[in-house]
Formats: sequence, structure tokens, C-alpha cells
Amino acid sequence: MSSRPDFGKMQLDIFQRKDPGGILWQPRLDYWYNVNKKRDTLPVHLQNASLLDVYDYCHASCRYVSRSNPWLGVRYRNVEVATEWLDDDRVRRTWHTPIGSLTQISHYDEWHVSSHIVEYRLKRPDDFKILKHLLEDEEWYWDADRYQQDMAIFGAYAAPQFYFRRSPLQRLFINEMSLQETIYFMVDYPDLFGEYVEFATAADDAMYDIICNCPVEILNLGENIDGFIDSPPTWRNYLVPYYRKRIEQLHAAGKSVSIHFDGVMKPLLPYLQEAPFDAIEAATPAPQGDVTLEEIKQALGDMILVDGIPALYFLADQYSTNTLIDCAHQVVEMFHPRLVLGVSDEVPPDSDIERVRLIGELAQEVGQ
Repeated sequence: MSSRPDFGKMQLDIFQRKDPGGILWQPRLDYWYNVNKKRDTLPVHLQNASLLDVYDYCHASCRYVSRSNPWLGVRYRNVEVATEWLDDDRVRRTWHTPIGSLTQISHYDEWHVSSHIVEYRLKRPDDFKILKHLLEDEEWYWDADRYQQDMAIFGAYAAPQFYFRRSPLQRLFINEMSLQETIYFMVDYPDLFGEYVEFATAADDAMYDIICNCPVEILNLGENIDGFIDSPPTWRNYLVPYYRKRIEQLHAAGKSVSIHFDGVMKPLLPYLQEAPFDAIEAATPAPQGDVTLEEIKQALGDMILVDGIPALYFLADQYSTNTLIDCAHQVVEMFHPRLVLGVSDEVPPDSDIERVRLIGELAQEVGQ
């Protein structure tokens, strides 16, 4: 697409509080594309299209190079990681350390595009000793060659950014124990929980040293915040102190920082500005979320909104095209130029890609 704007510069300008010179349209299309590719349901005119071809078709910028982190890596000095497929959909990973092993089982969807954990690796109090050993054995690194290769391909579509390991408490909720078991653990073993937060935070220092020195200017705390899980006391007592520490580091290194919200939001609106984020990603307004655009605007203050259009509006059998267009206009009017227009939080596989293209055309017209 010869007329493609300089999306990367537009994105950096937005995060640097400059005029981007237009509307940056940045839907996340990789899940839509990968699922439809797997089930052979891509539209006829896009049957042979690559993912970047689809972005071009939609006059859009892409946010992430891949759904997993492609550049920031971790390896172990004395830990062996074994992977075994139990059947077509379930994979077991085992971390073998000198003081014991931890095991996790993940279940993939029918297209093997995403997965969820069905057996968490922390199952008993003694497992935290093994986890501590595992974290202390980590060695973080930056894959500069991979970064350069990816930027040669994707650099015209966006400023590079990525997300990385979650904060200690959010990791317990999502990656290590499950919400229910974490709540029991916090109540039954408060001292051990405090020790965990301390050693897990310390272990993240090595990761942040690499991040602070990498060439990427926009970082995303991919926390997946939900106000029912991360209640105001949890947010204020356990999450905000960690966020302040890390944002201070990243800002000192010249980085901008966003955080990913994709659940219930209203309980946390009064407390969003307690941590100095530059942007909030995937804040989801009604009818999909529990907040209005007006409430989001008031809560964000000077922060940037990344996304803003409910994903439901791209499902042609549920909402009219006029509803989608009206919402897009409202988001732009309320948040531009502190706006990266996108979908909260991904374009669903059954969406009408013509609606995604329509918003791309609208963004071009409004930005002229």
C-alpha cells in the first residue's frame, strides 16, 4: 500500500503528547486472522492474504508482532524444562530443579491458536521454595537479531512494543495458582505470601534491567486487570506499589508505559491515576463493558486511551453499521489526539472484516 502513513511515527507522537497528524487505527487482527485461516473461513478476496496484507486492506497499523513476546527471552542455568503432549489439545510442561519439580498443563482451543491453564504449577506451600529457586536461576536476554529481522518486516506498520511477565500477585491469579487458590493462600499463609511477593519482585529486577536497556520505547504491562478480581483494596495495596516502582524505572529509561484492562472496570475508576501510567489499553465501554465512554474519559484524565470501540460492534449480526460508526466518531471526538483508536480488546473471529476496513477508511477521512 504505497499511501500507507508512517504509523510508527504517529504512535510515538501520541505517546510523546505530540500531534500525530491524523487518526491512528490499530485493531488487533492476529486472532481473527489465525482462527479464520485455520478453519478455512477467510473471505474469498483474502484467501491468499498474509496477516500484513489484511492490515493493509483495513488501512490499519498493527500493535504487536506476535501474540507471544518475540524479543525478550529467559533461560535457566541449572533448570531443565520438559514438554510433553498428552493428547492433541493438552500439553504438560515440567520444570525440574535440584530441589524438586513444578508441573503445569495447558489446554489449547480447537484451532490451537490460544490456550488456558487447567493444572497450575503451584499446588502446595512447599512449591514456593521450588518457585523461588526457579526464579533465582533465570537469565534474561534480548534477542537483537530477531528484533532487527522483525522490524525490517513490521517497522512500517507500527512502533514496536510488547508485553511481558505480569506483576507478582497478578501472576498468581492468572498463571500460577488460579484466583480461588490465591485468595485462600493469601488468607491461610500471609507470611509466605509476603515472602513470595518479595522474592518474585526481586526476581523481576533482572527482567526490567533488560527492558530498560532495550530499543523499544513503548512497554505494556499485560496485566489483564478486572475490577472483580483486582478489587480496590487489592489494586491499592498490592498492585499500585509494584506499578509505581516499575513505571519509575521505565520512565527514567525514557520509556512510555501502558497497562492492559479488559474486564470489569467501574470499581477501579477512582483509583486509576494512583499509578502514573501513560496509557490504558483495552478499557471496554458499554454495551460490552461496565463503563461509559464518559466515565472512562473522566477517569483517565491526561492519560492516553488505547482502543475504545467494543469488539461486539464488529459482529454484523448483532449491531448495525451505524452504531459502529457513531461509536468510532464519539471515541475520536472525546479522546483525540490522546488516542490510539482500536478494538477493546481484539477483533473476534466471527467479525465482518469489512467493518474493520470501514473504520480504517473513516480514520483516513477524519485525519485529512
